Amino acid sequence: MAPSVAEVERAHPAAVAIEKLKADLQANPNPTNGPAYPAYLPHYDTQEKFHDTELFEHADPGLRANPAKPSLINENTQLRHLSPYLGTEIRGVQISELTKGGLDELSLLTAERKVLIFRDQDFKDLGPERQIEIAKHFGPIQRHPTSGNIKGFPEFHVVYRDAGHDYFKEYVTNARINYTAWHSDVAYEKQPPGTTFFFILDQPSVGGDTLFVSQVEAYNRLSDEFKKRLEGLKIVHSAVEQAEGSRKRNGPVRREPIETEHPVVRVHPATGEKALYVNETFGRRIVGFKKEESDALLGFLYDHIAKGSDFQIRASYEPGTLVVWDNRVTAHSAIPDFNAEFRRHAVRLTPQAEVPIPATSA
Repeated sequence: MAPSVAEVERAHPAAVAIEKLKADLQANPNPTNGPAYPAYLPHYDTQEKFHDTELFEHADPGLRANPAKPSLINENTQLRHLSPYLGTEIRGVQISELTKGGLDELSLLTAERKVLIFRDQDFKDLGPERQIEIAKHFGPIQRHPTSGNIKGFPEFHVVYRDAGHDYFKEYVTNARINYTAWHSDVAYEKQPPGTTFFFILDQPSVGGDTLFVSQVEAYNRLSDEFKKRLEGLKIVHSAVEQAEGSRKRNGPVRREPIETEHPVVRVHPATGEKALYVNETFGRRIVGFKKEESDALLGFLYDHIAKGSDFQIRASYEPGTLVVWDNRVTAHSAIPDFNAEFRRHAVRLTPQAEVPIPATSA
């Protein structure tokens, strides 16, 4: 049985606001300014527990793809590249209508262009089962250990903000000058995500975009000698702080946090491109380095990524937008620049991919 509002109030402040909203919707199912997709409101259950993740075999779908990608690039599609290095807006393709071969092509094009912004999609109306079915083509879907999910569908990571549920202000912007937080999703997983889906349900009239950066181009900008020094190094990615933050808010910790070593430079299995695989949100230290050495190297790399505006894009949203990106070769940051009186409601499906492949010097 779902917890009562009174029980939730003693638990998780984000859940308090959501449970109140759900109660209001039950009393008034058709409010003037209610969420367009109430079934996708975040669900927080502190009793929900997941098993530890186990390693699995992964073959990247892009390796099977037709290099010409006829399902995505044909006379019916309109492509608009946002940058030479990443980001393409696509119209004239329905993800829901792609065959398995078309989904393989989607994996390859996402790897090549890093971020794809699909417009006029019906994806949000397919229902959870079909959405999960499509995303699972790219790998087992990660179940987030601390975030809001959808009741009965733990595969969904829900991003939600409104006047009563403004965690950006409460936990971030009140303590920081800006919110920019570059990261690759759940990089601490033993097998972190690859092809990732993010679709918008409600959005503010202005703002709420997402920044993306190419970690491939970030790597390419480095000198050959510096690249040689990075290849072979490992960085520790940690879920500990994320779990501790949820516990402090009396929120869910569905499995105990892990720390995982991944290569600082990884190779994409389908394109062969090398990419930095570092981010300040989850990265903690370089294996084998002393603290000052690790801090200096990571500080330089984080600064390099953050300042690389010439290999970054800003993805905007409109009704029917579905963004597909490759978490192996990009990092991103939310931009909570909109007034919290406006609702921003989106959902992420995060298929996991291979154990990161380390780069080796030629």
